[in-house]
Amino acid sequence: MSVQSIQTHISLPVRGMICAACSTRLEKVLSRLDGVVDAKVSLASELADIHFDGSRIGGIALVEAVGKAGFSVAEDTLELAIGGMTCAACSTRLEKVLGKVAGVTQASVNLATERARVGFAAGTVAAADVVLAVEKAGFTAQVVINEDVQMGRDEVAHAADLRRQSWRLAVSALLTLPLVLGMVAHLAGWPWTVPGWGQLILSAPVQFWIGWRFYRGAWTSLRGGAGNMDVLVVLGTSAAWGISAWAVAQGHGDHADLYFEGAAVVITLVLLGKLLETRAKRSAAGAIRALMTLRPQSARVERDGRLLEIPADAVHPGDVVQIRPGERVPVDGLVIEGVSQVDEALITGESLPVAKQSGDDVVAGAINGDGLLRVRATRVGAESTISRIIRMVQGAQASKAPVQKLVDRISAIFVPVVVAIAALSFLGWWLLAGDLHLAFVAAVSVLVIACPCALGLATPTAIMVGTGMAARHGILIKDAEALELAHSITVMVFDKTGTLTQGKPAVVAVHGDPALLRLAASAQQGSEHSLARAVLAHAAGVALSSPASFKALPGRGLEAEVDAIAVLVGSSRLMSERGLSMAAFAAAATAEEQSGRTVMWVAADGVVLGCIAVADPVKDSAAAAVAGLAALGVQSVMLTGDNARAAAVVAQALGISRVIAEVLPEDKAAEIERLKAGGSVVAMVGDGVNDAPALAAAHVGIAMGTGTDVAMQAAGITLVKGDPALLPAALSISRATRAKIRQNLFWAFFYNVVAIPASALALLTPVIAGAAMAFSSVSVVSNSLLLRRWRGK
Repeated sequence: MSVQSIQTHISLPVRGMICAACSTRLEKVLSRLDGVVDAKVSLASELADIHFDGSRIGGIALVEAVGKAGFSVAEDTLELAIGGMTCAACSTRLEKVLGKVAGVTQASVNLATERARVGFAAGTVAAADVVLAVEKAGFTAQVVINEDVQMGRDEVAHAADLRRQSWRLAVSALLTLPLVLGMVAHLAGWPWTVPGWGQLILSAPVQFWIGWRFYRGAWTSLRGGAGNMDVLVVLGTSAAWGISAWAVAQGHGDHADLYFEGAAVVITLVLLGKLLETRAKRSAAGAIRALMTLRPQSARVERDGRLLEIPADAVHPGDVVQIRPGERVPVDGLVIEGVSQVDEALITGESLPVAKQSGDDVVAGAINGDGLLRVRATRVGAESTISRIIRMVQGAQASKAPVQKLVDRISAIFVPVVVAIAALSFLGWWLLAGDLHLAFVAAVSVLVIACPCALGLATPTAIMVGTGMAARHGILIKDAEALELAHSITVMVFDKTGTLTQGKPAVVAVHGDPALLRLAASAQQGSEHSLARAVLAHAAGVALSSPASFKALPGRGLEAEVDAIAVLVGSSRLMSERGLSMAAFAAAATAEEQSGRTVMWVAADGVVLGCIAVADPVKDSAAAAVAGLAALGVQSVMLTGDNARAAAVVAQALGISRVIAEVLPEDKAAEIERLKAGGSVVAMVGDGVNDAPALAAAHVGIAMGTGTDVAMQAAGITLVKGDPALLPAALSISRATRAKIRQNLFWAFFYNVVAIPASALALLTPVIAGAAMAFSSVSVVSNSLLLRRWRGK
């Protein structure tokens, strides 16, 4: 039978085309793809208009083809709250369904969080189409727009679901109890037992009313072209109940011929397992709920001479907010008046309250101590620190670790393989051994004991708990891949300024012409570089001139025109490149560098006037961080644009044996690639814009939360308070989480590898098989919850 052609059309927004040759080449690439009927690429509109056969090629393949051609597709994301999933086979099937929606380029469905994250070419997919695809697959979906509102909905829905599961379990247990007592009495040789018709009447509600959820889930799954755990439960229990009902109808009331109690007990135990699993999953997701409760709902703002209480999301940058003792800080901001102690433990992991006074930063979600603070808002609403932390943790929990891909492939074929094994078991015992009773017991036991749920929950539950615990200690993990890779890091590369040092340098000496400080400070007005701020601070009170021109020279310094004088400020490399002699001040500069200070040279109209020595104190915890990493078997390397002598002094003080100095920003990524080429698993730690390429090039990028947004965006891990002492802890939680993932997967695979053959050999009864299946998922989730014992070491 031929598959019916599904004619589909999408328009992909393509980025990276610069001329007509680009659009022509991309058009040819797309037209050659199997299943593409027609492809037109417009350079002017930057759109690829594609007609294709949806049964032969999907949107993901089209976007991959655009990428291989050297271009990219602008993407958007949609997050959905999913209902109705019962096992890993469900999430795997739903990913395939979403992947077939025209325009969708990526679909990730997380069984543990019950969320789906859908990536698609911007402007090509309507949310309604995605929701419709989910509903056609037999599940429910809600678009997550406001996370606070959705969390409230989830809380209500989960509470109702737990109540529903609890009373169904109670009814099922009450109806099943007489059957179990009858079975026990029969095995003990007691004369009492429940008659056949009585067993049928007691078990029927359990099978078809309480157990209806399994029939509904099985039908939905099979209609979607795949099988799930519900299919296995329905096949096993229906076969046991059906054969028993046939025996009763034929007048056979012998307990040995009836399996009513087996079917009822299996359903009851599966319901118990699902209830425990639901509670455990809710517990695993507790970290994100705890973070979301930190966001204050209102703020007290000074406006037009009045003090107004307004929603926290309505505060604007620049507003002055009053924070009373004991209240949560509603926005990120700068203290302009007041003195207090602020508890930031749940945001930064700092265990002790931090003193705050005028000029200090505060973050949303922190708890004010006993002082009244007036704070000028800098980041509000979705841009506040706590909101960004929540988004990052949610992203990590929604993402999939690389090892999960193997699990997904296994779960996709799990149910058909189990059904085949059950059929072979039945035929083997019946045809070869001639024992119909054992054949039936073996087949039902195989169907009932197989559990794809444990496989599906092994990785995401560990990641949920691991990322949540890391966030509580001020370690933000952006995605599961970073978490999984961090355990194997062998080389930790550090930027110096702002990472190992405090990033607040100060001028400690000026050597040379008295005019050089005024010229250097005048040239650097408006610069945000930490060295420029140090010079300007030192020149406070000096009459400065506005530069007529200014040009930054990345990694070297700057050139400007001040009072018709051509001024150069920068490194010795810059002076050498311009052919300027530094001999007159070489001895002073060398002495400063040998003391670990950074030297800035100043030249005017082609003549070196002298140099400025700047010191940047090393962070108190930097040496302990390097020592902690060494204890974990990780080598520390310093990668800096600073001069070799100054870098070597800092490195020696911290116990870093390898230094790569005088590296331009654009060359930092190349140095990372060299380390990777040598077989090392490399992490890069930085805080500045110039570190972003190196952070992205490393296996794992680690950004300081006190640094720039660009650095944090490029990194897979962020240390909220910028403390290097958290680095060993970041590796520790990664190793602990990976260990839990390996334990969970071992248990899930071992359970199925041992349990299924044991059932096929009729070594287990359906009742024992049902109990084992019910508790396999619970054991995996419970093992993940043990990560809560991690204490940041």
